[in-house]
Parts: sequence; C-alpha cells; structure tokens
Amino acid sequence: METTSSTNEHTGRGTMWELERNLDQPMDAEAGRLRNMYREKTYPTLVLLQLAFQSLGVVFGDLGTSPLYVFYNIFPHDIEDTEQVIGALSLIIYSLTLIPLVKYVFIVLRANDNGQGGTFALYSLLCRHAKINTIPNQHRTDEDLTTYSRHTYDEKSLAAKIKRWLEGHQFRKNVILILVLFGTCMAVGDGILTPAISVLSATGGIQVEKPKMRNDVVVILSVVILIGLFSMQHFGTDKVSWLFAPIVFVWFILIGILGAVNISKYDRSVLKAFNPMYVYRYFKRGKTSWASLGGIMLSITGTEALFADLSYFPVQAIQIAFTVVVFPCLLLQYTGQAAYIAQNRNSVVHAFYYSLPDSVRWPSFIVATAAAVVASQATISMTYSIIKQALALGCFPRVRIIHTSKKYLGQIYSPDINWILLIFCIAVTAGFKNQSQIANAYGTAVIMVMLVTTFLMVPIMLLVWRSHWSLVILFTALSLVVEIPYFSAVVRKIDQGGWVPLVFAGAFLIIMYVWHYGTLKRYEFEMHSKVSMAWILGLGPSLGLVRVPGVGLVYTELASGVPHIFSHFITNLPAIHSTLVFVCVKYLPVYTVPPDERFLVKRIGPKNFHMFRCVARYGYKDIHKKDDDFEQMLFNSLMLFVRLESMMEEYTDSDEYSTRELNQAGNANSRINGINAGSNMDLSYTSHDSIIQVQSPNHTGSSQEMPSGQTYQTVGDEIAFLNACREAGVVHILGNTIIRARRDSGLLKKIAINYMYAFLRKICRENSVIFNVPHESLLNVGQVFYV
Repeated sequence: METTSSTNEHTGRGTMWELERNLDQPMDAEAGRLRNMYREKTYPTLVLLQLAFQSLGVVFGDLGTSPLYVFYNIFPHDIEDTEQVIGALSLIIYSLTLIPLVKYVFIVLRANDNGQGGTFALYSLLCRHAKINTIPNQHRTDEDLTTYSRHTYDEKSLAAKIKRWLEGHQFRKNVILILVLFGTCMAVGDGILTPAISVLSATGGIQVEKPKMRNDVVVILSVVILIGLFSMQHFGTDKVSWLFAPIVFVWFILIGILGAVNISKYDRSVLKAFNPMYVYRYFKRGKTSWASLGGIMLSITGTEALFADLSYFPVQAIQIAFTVVVFPCLLLQYTGQAAYIAQNRNSVVHAFYYSLPDSVRWPSFIVATAAAVVASQATISMTYSIIKQALALGCFPRVRIIHTSKKYLGQIYSPDINWILLIFCIAVTAGFKNQSQIANAYGTAVIMVMLVTTFLMVPIMLLVWRSHWSLVILFTALSLVVEIPYFSAVVRKIDQGGWVPLVFAGAFLIIMYVWHYGTLKRYEFEMHSKVSMAWILGLGPSLGLVRVPGVGLVYTELASGVPHIFSHFITNLPAIHSTLVFVCVKYLPVYTVPPDERFLVKRIGPKNFHMFRCVARYGYKDIHKKDDDFEQMLFNSLMLFVRLESMMEEYTDSDEYSTRELNQAGNANSRINGINAGSNMDLSYTSHDSIIQVQSPNHTGSSQEMPSGQTYQTVGDEIAFLNACREAGVVHILGNTIIRARRDSGLLKKIAINYMYAFLRKICRENSVIFNVPHESLLNVGQVFYV
C-alpha cells in the first residue's frame, strides 16, 4: 500500500513534510521549464520561411505529382463537351479546398502529438486522455512525464461522459484499435502504390516523344528506377534531402507557370469552374459523372502523407508552404490542363506532356521524373515511421530499425520493410502495367485513410480539444460530404484494381492484430502469475541459492512485481548473482521520453537481498540504440537511487516510507547536494503489488549484513559492493516465454496462437538483438504456458 507524508494523518513525519514543503517551489519551476521544452517552438519569420521551403521536398511531393495522371483517370473514354471538363475541374477545385486546405492544413494538423502526425499519433493522444490502451502496462507515474500532456474534465461534462463510455467496455477499445490498425495498413498500402503510380506516370512521358515505344519498355524503365530508389534508402533522407526542396520547388513553379500559359492560350472559359454550380450540373449528367469520382479523388492523394510526415517540420511552415506555393500552383495547373483538354478532347492520355511547348518537354520530363522519385521517398519514409510507431505500441513484429541521421530523430530506415515494399511495388507496376488500374487501387487506399482520420478526429475534438459538439458535427459532416461520395465511387472499382490495397491491408491487419493479441495474452499471463513477496522473503537473503559475485539483469515485460519466470529460474539453477536487477523496457503513448526521465528505480525487499527493479520508458519515436549508454545509464541511476535512499532515511523517523516520497524529495535533494549519476532521473516506481513499500532500518545508520557475510555501515559500502559486482561481470537473463492455446480453445484461437503468432515470433528479431546483448553474456530461460 502506498503511504503519504501528510502531518494530519502521520504525526511522525514532520521532518519529511517540512522538507517537501521547502522544496516544492523549485521543483514546480523546474517541471514548468522542462514542459516548455516540449511545446511547439516559435520560429523567427526568416527561419519559418526557410523551413516552409524545405517542407516542399519532404511533405508535398506526392500531392504535387498528381497532375500527371488525374485527367486521364477522370476521362478514360470519350469527352462529351466542354461543360463536362468544367464540371470535373470544379470538383477538383473544391476537393482541394475542402480536404487538403480546410480539413488537413488548418484542422487536422493541429491534432499533432507534440509535432508528430499520423494515425498512431492520434491514437496516442486518445490513450493519454482515456484508458483505452489494451495492454495495461501504464502507471500513474508515467503521467508525470514532461511529454505526457493531458486534460482533466468536469464529471458532468460531455468529454467526461465520452471518456467513461470509451473506457466502459473492452469491445469499444478493440474497435478503436482495429480502426487505427486498419488506417495504418491502408497507409502502408499507400506507401506501396505511390512509388508505382508516380514513377510509371512520369516515365510514361517518353511515349509522347516516342509514340512507337512499347508500354513494356516504360514498365521496365519504371522498375529500374524503383530498384534504384529503394536501394538508396539505407543512406537515409538526410544525405539527399538538400536536393528535394529545390526539385519540388522548381516543379511547382513549372506547373504553375505552364498552367497559366495554357489558360490564356487555349480556353479561358474553364475559369467558370470556380462557380460551384458546375459541380451540381456535373452530377446531373448521370452515372458516368459518378463513376469518374475515383479519378477526381486522385487530385487530393498525398494529403494523408502531409499529416503523417509532420514530424519533420512545424505546423506553421507546412501551412505557409501549402497556401503560398502548393495550392495556387495546383489550381493553375489543373485549370490549364482543363483548358487544353477542352480544345483537344482526344489528347487526354498524357495530357500534361501534350500541353507543354515542344521546347520544354524534355526538361519537364526530367523534372517530373525527379519529382516522382521525391514523392515516392516521402511515402516510403512515412511507411517506416508508421511501422516504428506500430512496433513501439506492441502492434507489429520486431523488425530492425536504423537511425539514418544523428541530427534528426525521425529519420529512420528498416531494411526488412524496405525490401518488402520494393517487392510489392515491382509486382504492382509489372502486374498492372497501366495507370488506370493502379489509380483505382491508389484511390481506395487514400480514401480509407481519410475516413479513418475523420472518425478518429471526433474523439480527439471532444476529449483533447474539448470542442463544442456543434463544431464536431460540422467538421464531421463537411468531411463526410466529400469523402463518402469518393468512397462509393472507389467501391464500384474494386474489381478493376481497387482490391489490391484491400488485400495488402487485410494481410497487414491480420499480422498486426495477431501479434498484438499474442502480446496481450503473454502480458496477462505474466501479470496473473507474478511471484509473491512472501515467497521471496521466505527464501531469505540468499534466495535459497549460492549468491555468486556479479550482476544479473533479468529482462521482463512486467513493470511491477517479480515475473513468474524468475521462480522457474531459481528452482532450476544452483546459484544466482549477488545483485539482481529486474529490467522492464516499455513504450508509452508519447512521442518521446526525455533521457533524464527515462529510468525509474526501486528496491525489492530488504536491503540485504540486493534486488532492484528498473523500468526504462521509451516513446514511439525513441530508439533503443546499439551502444553502452543503456547499461551505463542504468547503473548510474541505480547508484543515484542508493545514495538518495540513504539520504532520505535521515529525514524520516518512521519505520517505513513510500517510494513516491523518495522520488519527490530525493530529486530536489540531489540538486541541493550536487549529487549526479550522469543524469537527473526519476528514482522510484510504485505499483499495486505486494512489493510497494521499502523497509528502512529501525534506526538510522544501523548496519546491514551482506550475502557474503560482511557488513556495511554507510551508503559508500553498498556503492562499493555494487561496483564490485559489476566488475565481476554482468549477465543478461532473458525469458523466452512461449504461449500455446489450450486444447479446449476455439479453432480461430488455435490458428492465431499456435501457428500464426508462433511463426511471427520465429521470424522476427530476438529480444537479445533488440537489447544489443553480447552473446557471451546472454542466458535464455524458457517456459511454455497455455492461454
């Protein structure tokens, strides 16, 4: 049970209470200073303009290359008259205005998680404001993180009612999780289809100059470019990012100027498309207009990547770039193409290239190909980021994640995912061979992601922003008015290529959900089979074994309590290390955990047991790096904990104190006395199990007996003992827990657990590789249990 330091309830804690009262103010000031570090920065105007320019190359490449293939997919057959072109253009204009500009740039971008975007960023926001995380490994101490921002609600408010409704049933939590996973899988499908359609559309411009060139040659050229693109991914975007922004900037200026020239050269009557009445007239034309919505929707593809790639740039920079450069240039280009098509109705295929003057056709082809590669890079990077977030939240098998930039944390690379994407991209490009079927597949993926974002924004606006319900209804209605017609159009084309992203999404969804389900069952079993403290105490300081010199780091998924596998370990081995540390590496629904708040340490049992727990917390953007920092920081925090624990004994005259008191007063005391063990870390982790309280000596300064029979009088003796243990050697003990379905389980559960989850665990990376454990220092302990 957790204790408090209130003088009203415990009159024997006046000294501790006085210490906390004196130290509260500077701790509050420091907490405020730390929190300000993780708020969105304000940039000088010049710097903001520079960032806006750079964002063109990373964020808007996909959206900017859409004019290459939109009109061909709107009018795959004959065009009846000019008014049909004007109606389609009017739909493009207002789709660009309502979805990318209004919905995403000015509304959805505000729903970022400390600068991080994407489906999982929305999910992490919801997990912090409502207890909907299906793996219950969080604790109230996690809410003290400087990056763990959340709101409190009045019990009678609408937000509080929504929160209770979401938390009230496991089914609702699973629905939200499946919705997030489905949106994520569709975004991965987007990452597969964007390179295929962008590169194939750009290279198709060769056929304008070389009409006799076979389509197979264009496909082969596209495949070669794709192989080159994916082969360069291990260098990272940081190595080539200096090229991206100028290329895309030149592209946008080029298409804007060419669009304005085509308007004045061919048909200015297309400017009537800015009148929304032509949208109504377009739909009055019948089923052909409704069927063409799938092609019109391609004009807003890349919008979902705009939100997912948010981590690279501040929101203001993206808003400036879109409103000043991207939006007007796209309007000019689409209007210019419509003017050309209105006068040349038989040249819809490759209308972009046909509308160019002969003198700039080849330079435009080169710039278009480069822009298509940049657009592909943006969605590929988005896919890496999504997979990393899913992995951190326990929704994807362990794959290798590599940092490609020391300067930018968000720039990562996954070789496993990279080659899977390449295989699928080549299969789509070579399998379909034409833009139309790929476009149908692409449109299906894009609209699904947009719908998921719309549905997730509803609880975000209610719980996080605490918006009035009328605004929520208005946002949802305006979004669905545009997205539902597009959705109905792409559904009709499922048999014409639209099935591809559904197959991809279905496969990834099954993998992610089965992995999450297996992880949850393992965690539930370990939670229910924890070793009781009474059993540990009954073994005595030696734990019933020979305590040999050294440190044993026992890795466990439990953030509280002693795992069941530990009892399996000590009942099968004759000796154990003189110091034991139970290490839990867990990920929280925050984008990052500051290094000085990463570790939580507490003692398990009496001092002469020499057992500790260390919880290492990470955000979904953090990486467990391959270096010695983790082990060094762990021991630094352990030493700091021992020092401050001893200091706190001088401020309490009670038989016991809680670890929360140690954390609150100890951090401040360490600043006063100048004690630092490498970083200012949180020092304790309290839980609801039987090992909460830390027993202090009956009187300050009493000696403690060490396992070797020696005694120490001061904290220096224990520090020396821990250092000697570390010098004797550190062994990493990993539990290899295998789960199997019970015999009386249903067929689906048996298939999911015994075959699919087992196969995924077999092919994914081992924990020892994730934790960078040297092979000679590794000890695996296995056990099988049935769920």
